[in-house]
Amino acid sequence: MKTGVVYVAAAIAEIAGCFAFWGWLRLGKPIWWAFPGLLSLAAFAYLLTLVESDAAGRAYATYGGIYIVASLVWLWIIESSRPDRWDIAGACVCLIGAAIILWGPRG
Repeated sequence: MKTGVVYVAAAIAEIAGCFAFWGWLRLGKPIWWAFPGLLSLAAFAYLLTLVESDAAGRAYATYGGIYIVASLVWLWIIESSRPDRWDIAGACVCLIGAAIILWGPRG
């Protein structure tokens, strides 16, 4: 349970941080948008260190699937653009891959 919460919190922090830079550089928002973005990205990096995993790369790979789903939720809620069936199918494939990486039996 803790791992799932950490992954979701990390995804929110990363997406918010990246969106702050997107707003500044692509949407013409003021430069001060970058500063909370930097704090959010630092929180994201810290949060991933809380994942219980024997290897950082495996934790990051698993996080990738969670990030993709969170990005589509962001697309829908924040950007008011509803994901289509291809977005949802792709996210499902990614979650299956993340689950295999996270819970696959290891010798």
